[in-house]
Amino acid sequence: MTILVTGGAGYIGSHMAWELLDAGEQVVVLDNLSTGFRWAVPDKATLVVGDFGDEDLVTEMLTRHDIEAIIHFAAKIVVPESVADPLGYYLNNTAKARTLLECAVDAGVKHFIFSSTAAVYGDPEHNPVTEDDRLKPISPYGRSKLMVEWMLEDVARALPLSYVVLRYFNVAGADPQGRTGQSTPNATHLIKVAVQSALGMRPGMEVFGTDYPTPDGSCLRDYIHVTDLARAHLDALRHLRAGGASVTCNCGYEKGFSVLEVIDVVKKISGVDFPVALSHRRPGDPAAIVASNARIRETLGWVPLHDNLDEIIEQALNWERRLHNMKIG
Repeated sequence: MTILVTGGAGYIGSHMAWELLDAGEQVVVLDNLSTGFRWAVPDKATLVVGDFGDEDLVTEMLTRHDIEAIIHFAAKIVVPESVADPLGYYLNNTAKARTLLECAVDAGVKHFIFSSTAAVYGDPEHNPVTEDDRLKPISPYGRSKLMVEWMLEDVARALPLSYVVLRYFNVAGADPQGRTGQSTPNATHLIKVAVQSALGMRPGMEVFGTDYPTPDGSCLRDYIHVTDLARAHLDALRHLRAGGASVTCNCGYEKGFSVLEVIDVVKKISGVDFPVALSHRRPGDPAAIVASNARIRETLGWVPLHDNLDEIIEQALNWERRLHNMKIG
């Protein structure tokens, strides 16, 4: 049996492909390479270049490779972009996911693991936020993901498909073995932007909002190492294979760092005091959001191994240097 990883040539998806192969799984990657990279897909994985919303392609691939489970990463992920282009986000993240789900059901795929987001909570009333707290996304990105969660819940109630929804908090860092990392040239992830600024690849960076109701006025976020996140998906697969019930879990460390704190750590580890401009808030950004992770620990047996902001940033710096020397991304 084989695992299909959609978006497996991208940042988190490529880490997942490596994690699955390290565990002895057979892997097929489906990616249209619009933001992913052919070189990021491990040699032992089968790469199919195409769109996860292409019904004919997906149907043929699921059957030909005897797909047991789908781990679905492929999506648009930039919150401000979703505010400007809501229809594009609903098409890519929601409508195409419905097509993928229908193909999965028709092909008899047993398990579905979905890459959701903390954005489904919007601006939470308290932190850490639990999976049972109110869902009130404040961006089309968050809404597009929540709609897929609802679809999965309804499909699993009616048909023989079990699922795990993983709500990511802020993903950062790189593979500790240096095999892959965040490689998108114009990525908007805070740590990516900060390390590029430290390495002189950007003239500096902006902080969007310093008047939030947080200790230093900048947004507060829960940063999770990408390898711990990939391992959470592997734990989810084991859970479903063992007959575990469908479940939704947060993926975070239950601790928050502000934007200004993260920048200070990047400056400390890199030894570079790069320029930082203070700017206005961006639409769709909540003031603070931190994960409660009791459920994922108890239900999936997840144990984080890289819960250290210094380590996350050091590996992000190392990857950015490596990427620059490879002259890609």
